Amino acid sequence: MRPRRVLQFSKYQGLGNDFLLLDGRVLDNGAVPDPDFVFGLTPEWIAQLCDRRFGVGGDGVILALPPNAGGELRMRIFNADGSEPEMCGNGIRCLARFLADRDGDGPGRTWQIDTLAGRIVPELLPDGTIRVDMGAPFLEPAQVPTTLEVGPDGLPQGELVVDGEAFAVAAAGMGNPHVVIPVDAVDEIDLERFGAGFEVHPAFPAKTNVHFVQVLAPDHLVMRVWERGAGPTLACGTGACATLVACHRLGLSGNRARLDLPGGPLQIHWDPGSGKVFMDGPAEHVFDGVVPDPAVVAAARREAAERPRPGTAAARSAAPGATASDAMASGAPASSAPAAAAPAASAAPAIDCATVCSNGCIRPDDCPSAEARARVEALLSGTSLDDLVALAANSLESRTRARFEREGGLGG
Repeated sequence: MRPRRVLQFSKYQGLGNDFLLLDGRVLDNGAVPDPDFVFGLTPEWIAQLCDRRFGVGGDGVILALPPNAGGELRMRIFNADGSEPEMCGNGIRCLARFLADRDGDGPGRTWQIDTLAGRIVPELLPDGTIRVDMGAPFLEPAQVPTTLEVGPDGLPQGELVVDGEAFAVAAAGMGNPHVVIPVDAVDEIDLERFGAGFEVHPAFPAKTNVHFVQVLAPDHLVMRVWERGAGPTLACGTGACATLVACHRLGLSGNRARLDLPGGPLQIHWDPGSGKVFMDGPAEHVFDGVVPDPAVVAAARREAAERPRPGTAAARSAAPGATASDAMASGAPASSAPAAAAPAASAAPAIDCATVCSNGCIRPDDCPSAEARARVEALLSGTSLDDLVALAANSLESRTRARFEREGGLGG
C-alpha cells in the first residue's frame, strides 16, 4: 500500500511514556485497510519521528488498525528504534484514551484490542484514568522467554552476572519479556550500565525489559525502567505488572501495590481468583500534528533542484510573463516569448485594514476585505473539522514545497 503524502498523528503520554498515535481503522477514502497496514512507515522513518532533537520525539509509534483475531481493533506498536514489541501497558492506555477522545466515548467504555501478546481489554474509568485487564502473567521459562529455570518461588529465577557484578533476578512475561532485580537502593543503580547489559543478556533470547525495584512496604514499591529497544523511560506498564508479580512470588509484596515510576505511580493488582493482572493509570493528550512523507519531501527537493535558479537567464526565460528581451538574453528565439502584459488598470488606494480599520471599517461601502471575510465565514460554516484538518495538511505540504523552491533545493 502506498504511503500517505502527510502523516496525521496525535501525541499522548502515560506517566511520561509518550507515543505518536495513528488511526488506521478507516482510510481517507472510507475503505477499511488491511490489518497489517502501517502507513508506509519504515524502521528508519519511525526512528526519525521518535528522535527528540530531529523529529517529533517519542518512545514509540502506535497504530490503531482493523482487527485480525476477532477483536474490535488491532494495536501495533513500534519502539523508538523501529523494532516491534509484543505489547506496552502505557501504550495501550494511551491508545484507549486516544480512541475515546476521537470517538467521543465516555466512562465505562471498554475495547477488545488484539495485540501480539493476545487480547487486551482497557476500560475508561469515571475519573478519566484507564484500567487495563492485562491477562495472566507467563511464568514458564519458554513463555517469557528465558533460559532461567523455575525456582523455589514458582517463577524463573537465579543469579546473573552483568559487567562483572552478580545480581539475584526473577523473570516474568506479560506477552513481552521482563527481568526484575530487587535492590536496596534503586537510585544508586547505574541504569545505563546495567540496564543495557541485562537487555542483551544471553539468558533472554528475545532480549528483555529491565526493572530494578526497591521495596518501601508490602504495598508500595519504587522502580526504574530500561525498556528493550528504547532505553531508559519514565514508565513501563507491562513492566510494573511483571514487577508486582515477581515481588509477590518472592515474598516481598502483597498482590496489590502502588508502584512508583520516574513518571508517576501505577496501581497494580494481581487477582488471585482469575489469575489476571489489572493496571490503573493515566493517559493524557499532548498535541496533534502532521508531518510530510519523506518520499514527498525528497521529490520536492529533487524538483526544486532541477528548476532554474532565481535571477538566472534561464529562470527569466521560463518565468510566466517573461518579455522578449528576457528570452533573447537567455538565447531563446524572440518569436517564442509572450507579449508584454498591458499596464494594469488604476485601482483605489490600498488600505491596511489591520491598522487603519482597527477601530472600525472606514470604507463600509467598498470594504477591500469584505469578500475575503465572507469567503472565510462560508468556509468555516460549510466545512467539517476533518475537512479543515485535511486542508491544513495540504497547506503544510504546499508550504514545504515552496520553502524548498526558495532555498534552491538545498536542505537546511
